[in-house]
Amino acid sequence: MSLEKTIKIDQIEIVGDFKAVQVRRATVITDDGVELSRSFHRYAFQSDADISGEDAEVQAVCNAVWTDEVKAAYATHLDSQNPLGE
Repeated sequence: MSLEKTIKIDQIEIVGDFKAVQVRRATVITDDGVELSRSFHRYAFQSDADISGEDAEVQAVCNAVWTDEVKAAYATHLDSQNPLGE
């Protein structure tokens, strides 16, 4: 019996006007190569997020879609949600 736990990014999606990046991480438990279980964890980032600790593939996707225009539009959107600057 050889149990093994593997964690990998198995899905990256770009969503919405401000190019939010959603990531799905799969955790797979196998026994001698036979999958026993699979579970998922999802999380998302907006263009103002610190992604320095993320997987290189996630960083590459974020850097590709978060242009200066996207970042500026998201910042403007945030400012419009709080017009009093509070």
